[in-house]
Amino acid sequence: MTDWMYMQEKPSEQLAQLHYFSFIKQQQDAAIPFHITVREFAAPPPGQHLRFFAEADKAVNQKTASFVPCGWGNSLYSALGDCLRLIRQFPYEGELPPPGP
Repeated sequence: MTDWMYMQEKPSEQLAQLHYFSFIKQQQDAAIPFHITVREFAAPPPGQHLRFFAEADKAVNQKTASFVPCGWGNSLYSALGDCLRLIRQFPYEGELPPPGP
């Protein structure tokens, strides 16, 4: 446990360190950028047993059942991995970025 975690006095404060990742989904000749934030909680939030939560910045599967890819885990690796798996598995059906140079 690192020192910052001791700064939380109560679990309801939900103190977390943020980790940022970028990911490019290649789809139909388009490069779709995703930004993923992983929250490393000092203690699992109330009602949760895991300390790491990853969430993408945009939804996928918009035309069928839109949702924002996310993942929980006991480690940064497992939470990020779950989020990336969902980004890869479901199509991005929103506005595509303009083609690069």
